[in-house]
Amino acid sequence: MERSPRVAVVTGANRGLGLETCRQLAELGYHVVLTSRDPAKGERAAHKLAQCGLPVTHRALDVADPISVRALKQALEGERGGVDVLINNAAVVLDEDKSVVDVEPEVFPETLRTNVYGPLVLCQAFVPGMVRRRYGRVVNVSSGAGQLSSMKDYAPAYSVSKAALNALTRMFAAAARGANVLVNAADPGWVRTDMGGPRAPRSIAQGADTIVWLATLPDGGPTGGFYHDRKPISW
Repeated sequence: MERSPRVAVVTGANRGLGLETCRQLAELGYHVVLTSRDPAKGERAAHKLAQCGLPVTHRALDVADPISVRALKQALEGERGGVDVLINNAAVVLDEDKSVVDVEPEVFPETLRTNVYGPLVLCQAFVPGMVRRRYGRVVNVSSGAGQLSSMKDYAPAYSVSKAALNALTRMFAAAARGANVLVNAADPGWVRTDMGGPRAPRSIAQGADTIVWLATLPDGGPTGGFYHDRKPISW
């Protein structure tokens, strides 16, 4: 049975792309759960959106901590009856100035913990409920840096993590196929966020557009794809 309003969870959402995604989804009528590792920052961000009359609430979440993910799942199942939309946006880049020949090996597990294992555990937490209710949308916020077809030597741990996130996208799309649960990856491009820096050519709103489009796909929409500016791109 369809629930109204739909519930959307956005990770790493106290700033940048995550915050803009929350704003756009809330303006479309979704009840948005803005999550952040830092509770104070997340609460401030959610409060600002709520002051504009938008249906946004905050939940603390460390995507790298399975206990934190389980707590979020239990809370939202009890309060909201589950989650309809999951946006895996939280990410770190720790090796932007490194080459694969000199990056410290320990940077890889630290990066993967947030960028890959976090989305994995979150999908395992929420996708089964989506399948049972026969509705769900999952958007994994990836990057052109994770495209094998054009991969260079940029930020090796980050690039590997996004390639792995793309692989998870394909796997969860296959696991949920036929249940009206659409799982896709988005490349927002080089965006003027704290991570992207002020020289990036794309605005935050431009970067969030494809994420929100994938989050609001109609029944029968595409699944298991990688998109930039609402168009499919190669893996």
